[in-house]
Amino acid sequence: MDADNFRNTMTELTEIRPFRIFTIELLNGRRIEIDHPKAVNFRDGTGVFLLPGGTPIIFDHQSLNSIVVAPASQQV
Repeated sequence: MDADNFRNTMTELTEIRPFRIFTIELLNGRRIEIDHPKAVNFRDGTGVFLLPGGTPIIFDHQSLNSIVVAPASQQV
């Protein structure tokens, strides 16, 4: 995914109301469940998700395998 598509997709998913949980799957197989629109920030093709307690997970547009509008636990 290129940086512009990443920005557009993330903007759309974080601004949709009512908010719906979505999952980012990275190329290494890690899944990040975005459970709140303000828990993730993104800019210039890079994203930061804050886990409860404030631990950051950093990812970028080149490390994405897919983005799914569903909780990480849900089979797709």
